[in-house]
This record gives sequence, structure tokens and C-alpha cells, in this order.
Amino acid sequence: MDQTRYLIVGAGVTGLSFANFTDASADQWMVIEREDEPGGYCRTVKQDGFIWDYSGHFFHFRHPEIEQYLRDRMPGQRVETIQKSSGILYDGHRIDFPFQKNIHQLPKDDFIECLHDLYFRDDARQEDSFQDMVTSRFGTAIAEKFLIPYNEKLYACSLSRLDADAMGRFFPHADIDDIIRNFKAADNGSYNASFTYPAGGAIEYVNALLKDLPAQNIHLGEALQTIDLEHKTAITNRRKIQFEHLVSSMPYVRLKDAIGEEWNPDTFTWNKVLVFNLGFDQKGQTKDHWLYIPSRDISFYRVGFYDNIFNTDRMSLYVEIGLSRDEAVGDLTHRLQHVMSDLKAVGIVQHQHLISSHAVVLDPAYVHITKEAKTQVESERARWRKVGVHSLGRYGGWTYCAIEDNIVEAKALADKLG
Repeated sequence: MDQTRYLIVGAGVTGLSFANFTDASADQWMVIEREDEPGGYCRTVKQDGFIWDYSGHFFHFRHPEIEQYLRDRMPGQRVETIQKSSGILYDGHRIDFPFQKNIHQLPKDDFIECLHDLYFRDDARQEDSFQDMVTSRFGTAIAEKFLIPYNEKLYACSLSRLDADAMGRFFPHADIDDIIRNFKAADNGSYNASFTYPAGGAIEYVNALLKDLPAQNIHLGEALQTIDLEHKTAITNRRKIQFEHLVSSMPYVRLKDAIGEEWNPDTFTWNKVLVFNLGFDQKGQTKDHWLYIPSRDISFYRVGFYDNIFNTDRMSLYVEIGLSRDEAVGDLTHRLQHVMSDLKAVGIVQHQHLISSHAVVLDPAYVHITKEAKTQVESERARWRKVGVHSLGRYGGWTYCAIEDNIVEAKALADKLG
């Protein structure tokens, strides 16, 4: 039986960050990763001269020391800092994001309806769900024209199911003064008002985390199967490993499966996201880095433009489609035909010809955050910590967070364990 002090499950940003920041010597830790390459969802596809990620992974650093740590390990890699431009395609019109602060850009009748409902909103309404929250704070019209349909397309579920604070600091809150002030003095700043992106794609940040790690410590194609908490042993598809601490970034429910503990599928739900990466022969619009599409008649909820980040001469898109946990992806050729038809319908594709495509399914993509799920996860994670099992990251913590947050969490754990 192999032995290690730290068994790190997952060679994504979280697991690799822990490996970078632990004080343990190289013979005291190992990483196992079920895929044949590292990176998790932070992987990059290079095809026909296009560079795509598994989906739009743009880094929004709040900790300069972490950004510098990564950049120091990326010599020669060009990293652009971009001032974000994002918009919403609403009923044939483009308005600036966020919707609630730019209702004055809507056609007159829609603007009046939104302003009327904002003023007469029921702000005393009990906020028991995400749907209650957006309706209470912004009024019925803003909620029903954008906030509800867009987010239901993204999460692939009713917003009445989600906790009012399901998006935490990432939801663009605004009060009525902010909204009216924006009519004359635009201020659409948000947590991602600027972002960084390497010329080689998001994988370059993963490569930065790999730079100082011994390759022999990272075992690709090795999947965790079961965990024996009592004896602190893990069985993979290759061997049995005894550990002092197990650091896992795998989804919380999959860790429960490995431990042999049941979980309620009605409490723990999530969506899948089907991502099409598309390359065209000619340039398209040059203004936006991504666009939000709330219309329920259009299959996708967001489209991003890689070509507008680096001003390349061919349109390069990522297109995201939200699917429920149990919805079949179906035939990708048919899905792509539908996407192309919808891209033409909203005017993103006009005279351009598709010359390259790639598809990937993220499962899970966004977890559905509810009070019951949060309470259970917090309780279980505390219990597991007592026996040396640490579940962290976006999916291990069953939360909504930025990629940098995973690095911060992993570093904090490494510092704590010493």
C-alpha cells in the first residue's frame, strides 16, 4: 500500500494551488487526476488557428500577490488586462449590462414599464428565493424581462428553487438611486469590470501552477473510487493509498459517493452547460467581450468573443447552453445547427462562414444553492475535517465563486495544516 501525508484529489486550480503552497516536501504529497490532462475545467483547446477554453475563463484578481505569483511563473507569456465591455440582446436591441442599471436604453414602452414597476416594487416582500429577491428589489418588469428568464436559462431551473443569495457578491445589486443616476452618468462597474487573459488561453494559469511541481507527483488518468474514513485509505483505479489528509476538489456529492454516504438528489441539484466553441472566416462585431441573451426562444444564454480580447481578424466564439441535470445532450450536429440558426437570428452571425467547431459538456456547471444544501455541506465538511478530509473549491464547497477564490481557499488550508 502506498502512503502519503497529503493525497490531493483533482489536478485543477484548487488541487494544484494546494500543492504549490504546502510546506510539505515533495515526498509527502501526491495528486491524482481522473482525466488524462491537468486543469479541470480550466483547459484550453487549440484548433485550426483558434484558441478556446472549455468555456469563458477570465480571471478577476482581487489579491495582487496571487496574480503576481502566477505571472512570475509565466515567463514570456503575453497576458492582457482587458476593460470589459458586455451587453444584452433584448428584443432586437443591444443595451449595456447590467440590465437593471440601463433600462433607460430600452424602447420607450419597456423603459416606462420597468421604471414604473421599480418605483412601485414590493420591497417588503419576503425574500425566500432568488426569484423573490429580484422581484422585491427591482420590480416585476425588470425581473420578468431579464433577471428571471436569463438566469433560468443559465441555471436550467426555476429561480424559486434557489436561495436569495445564490450568487453572493457576483450578483450586480443596485438601488433605485444607482439606477436613476445611471441614466445620465454611466457607471456599470462590477466585480469583473476588468479581467486578465493569457494569449495561450486559460491553461497558461494552470501551467503556471504546474511549473515548480515535480511531474512524478501528479498522476493523470487515476480516479478516486472509494474512501475508508476509519482507516484513512483511498482506493483508486490503480492502487490503495493511505493518507493523513485528503484534499479534494471533486464535487461534494461525488465525494459522498466515494465515502459511501447517501445524499438526497432533491436537495443537491445542478445544471450542465453545453459549450460550443466556434471559429469563423471573418470578423463580426467588435464592441463586446460577451453578450447575454434572455430570450427563451434562443437556445443559448451567453455568447463570448475571444477575437475581441486580442483583436484577431476572425470571429471566435464560445456559446453556452444551460441544461438540467437529467437532460440529455442529444445529437451534437443537430444542436450545432440550432445554435447557428439562433446566432443568425440575433445578428451575431451575418456573412461569416463557420470553419471550425468544438463542443464540451460541463457537468456539473453551476450548482443550485439552497439553504438546505448549504447547511448540509457546512455540517459535513466540518465533520470530515476532523478525520483529515478537506472538501474545497467551487464544487467541493458547493458554492458560486471565482477561480481566484479557489486559490485563496487552497492556500489558507495549506497554511493552516503547515
